[in-house]
Amino acid sequence: MSLTVLMNAGPWLSVPPPGYGGIENVIATLVPELRRLGVRVVLASVAASTLPADERFHVFDDGQFPALQRPYNQVCGVSQAHLGGVARLLRTRDDIDLVHDHVEAVGLATLAAMGPDAPPVLHTLHWDLAKHPELYGNLDGGDRLRVNGVSAAQLARAPRALREHSVGHVYLATPLAVGAAGRRPVGKGDHLVTLGRIYPGKGQDLAARIARTVGVPLVLAGPVGPYHRPEDLAAAGEEARQNPDVRFFYDEVAPHIDGDLVRWVGTVAGRERDDLVAGARAALFPLRWEEPGGTAVVEALALGTPVVATARGCLPELVEHGRTGLLADAEEELADLVLAAGLLDAAECRREAAARFTPAVMAEHYVGLYDAVRRLAAARHPQAA
Repeated sequence: MSLTVLMNAGPWLSVPPPGYGGIENVIATLVPELRRLGVRVVLASVAASTLPADERFHVFDDGQFPALQRPYNQVCGVSQAHLGGVARLLRTRDDIDLVHDHVEAVGLATLAAMGPDAPPVLHTLHWDLAKHPELYGNLDGGDRLRVNGVSAAQLARAPRALREHSVGHVYLATPLAVGAAGRRPVGKGDHLVTLGRIYPGKGQDLAARIARTVGVPLVLAGPVGPYHRPEDLAAAGEEARQNPDVRFFYDEVAPHIDGDLVRWVGTVAGRERDDLVAGARAALFPLRWEEPGGTAVVEALALGTPVVATARGCLPELVEHGRTGLLADAEEELADLVLAAGLLDAAECRREAAARFTPAVMAEHYVGLYDAVRRLAAARHPQAA
């Protein structure tokens, strides 16, 4: 395949990220498979990124994620500086066939404004589409810019102008799904695990209350604001409460943590995460928001752990009720489902992940979208073909 794609990861975290980093992990999963299919990838990230690529581009040496704790008027120029560099690069190159953008809001707005002489763009929507109604409700990317979602449920909630630019959705993948169907089973413990950034929409406070109700141990794994380890949060002191996620943790989650029945272990990755999840009775997702993508859900399935969750957002698309997990229409139903989750077959979860959520499957779908975006652009502007 003769195709050169500029993969715009943005300035916030390196690729792959050092710990938690949803979008950067998706890119780190996608790029090797694209290159295996013959796609040439120019990675626009930060200099600290270590992901192999055919070329690299950066404006910042290191990830700028810590800057997000500063006031808006001090941080709003970070992503604009990165996108300005990307725009300058595109103006000096004639070999970029397509830009695959992952930068929230600013990437979409900047690349849409570049005009018909710029390469075609596919902008992937990784987040809640209710966040930017003014931008999405008035989007005009012409024939050159298209978007894709990470689930059908996510796109269903999009404003009409955004849906009119959509070329479909591609489910997120995990390297853990490769060979998952043949993976040797591990012994299951009695604990539950809840993965993800700790904030109200993920419902970790509800998870803790459920664990106490049914008497089943719960491990909460994920960062609180910028703090990836309990000791880092403790060292930050009262000043950390300026962050809304930190306030939520202290006010609603921490009162349930006793170090025994409910524990918070911070961000986990690699073998530590795999062992924690694979040995769990169930992965619990008591969502209060419309989850768009569900990376932690597909990771749990790949590790043979059934999912217990509220049926919101993409969950009904990823989990088959009664086979790979149990879905509740109301929060009050979750406690009973937790107790029933032990009856589900771990092998069914692994088989589902191996069939649907491997990096190869995701990459093949994206190559199809790249072709669709380029054909749509070329229909109006033949020079883009």
